[in-house]
Amino acid sequence: MKALVLIGGFGTRLRPVTYSVPKQLIPLAGKPMLYHVLDLLPPDVEEVALATGYKSDLIEAYVRAHPPRWPVTTVPEAEPLGTGGGMKNAGGGMSDPFYLLNSDVIASVDLGALAARQAGHGGLGTMTLTEVEDPRPYGVAALDEHDRITAFVEKPEPARAPSRWINAGISVWHREVLDAIPGGRPASFEQEVLPQLLERGVYGFRYTGFWDDAGTPARLLRSQQLLFDAGRGGKGTVPSGTFGTGPVALMPGATVRGASFGKYVTVGANAVVEAGAYVENSVLMEGVQVDRDATVVGSILGPKARVHPGHRVTGQVLAEHGEA
Repeated sequence: MKALVLIGGFGTRLRPVTYSVPKQLIPLAGKPMLYHVLDLLPPDVEEVALATGYKSDLIEAYVRAHPPRWPVTTVPEAEPLGTGGGMKNAGGGMSDPFYLLNSDVIASVDLGALAARQAGHGGLGTMTLTEVEDPRPYGVAALDEHDRITAFVEKPEPARAPSRWINAGISVWHREVLDAIPGGRPASFEQEVLPQLLERGVYGFRYTGFWDDAGTPARLLRSQQLLFDAGRGGKGTVPSGTFGTGPVALMPGATVRGASFGKYVTVGANAVVEAGAYVENSVLMEGVQVDRDATVVGSILGPKARVHPGHRVTGQVLAEHGEA
């Protein structure tokens, strides 16, 4: 069994951090977003292909320096190809069936149960679906009484939404689905390819656990909260020598003695939070400096950003080397 992970897009809604770092390497609850996605893969997966685009060299370098437990191959795009084009470009040698995952989905989906559902109905593929209050930003499925997908509408207006069950970005497909994707050009799998496949049997796998896509600052921080609450962010307390409630995830080389923390904080590799500083509901990336008596709340600080003594940063996204 193999897995294909789609790492596309420019992370525009997370700028200015993503001018220098792909969003998949932003740490959440102590590890990069991408690695939380890889954690979903079951033991039967033997190989992973990463369909990379924007800043693919940084992703490849990070994976080489911090190898996951599977052999991983990065397959870069020469130009943006969309979801379908990315699948086609990186899908050579996929198993039959294979897992397909979006790289910014934070969830606890049981991929073994997903594969069992696929084996049980014998269709072309099975898509994990999660129910949301507002389906407008997502691809929405219409389902029959057997959870076969009868229609799929991308980003519908409320009156056109056939349900509130959306594509959760985690699926399993027979390899022949790759043959239906046009080669050599950009293609949207959801809009251009998927509607043509429904008659061949595509099913929904209804998932009711936690789910979010970490594509905006608010959703990224909410995703981190979900991970911490699910116990996927360390011990859930504040580090020795600090004060407050936590949970706090420290990455290698972080220095925080004498600081105070509220809930849901990641302190990146070699970051420094000085004594008297307070951090809550935030992500501090590699090399960040939060000086004495400064406050950071609800913010994402890019690599080597600095908050000066006594300053307060609330609800901001600071770029690499940014100052406040």
